[in-house]
Amino acid sequence: MRKLGSQILICAIMATLVAFAATSVYAQTKLTKAENAKSANTSKGKDVYRQFCAVCHGPDAKGKGPAADALKVKVTDLTQLSRQNNGKFPTLHVKNILTGVDAVTAHGNVEMPIWGDTFKSIGASGEMRIDALVEYLQKVQR
Repeated sequence: MRKLGSQILICAIMATLVAFAATSVYAQTKLTKAENAKSANTSKGKDVYRQFCAVCHGPDAKGKGPAADALKVKVTDLTQLSRQNNGKFPTLHVKNILTGVDAVTAHGNVEMPIWGDTFKSIGASGEMRIDALVEYLQKVQR
């Protein structure tokens, strides 16, 4: 019974996030106000992190997101990636995880849960978001 409840919680969270992401993308296509281009900076990376990663990895990237307790595998503390890699941030490995080149057992297959297709479908903008997210994760290392 508890397993079923956990699965329902995960499905509900994923459905909510998909709906939010779809609404966000749709709203961006309807935007008519012209704005200057912004660089893929830390604040944008932080926004991407909050939208796609925080539900599992937590708002502080320490692995304590609202969905973390419902998962079978302990969620990675993303603030410790450099420490776990002899003090060097594993930029290429992180990017490869986000793009599906490297698999992470906890993510199921080579795609991040539901986000792999989302990043791929937005083309160059998706690549910029991934780069901004990697830069943000590098800046939150402890």
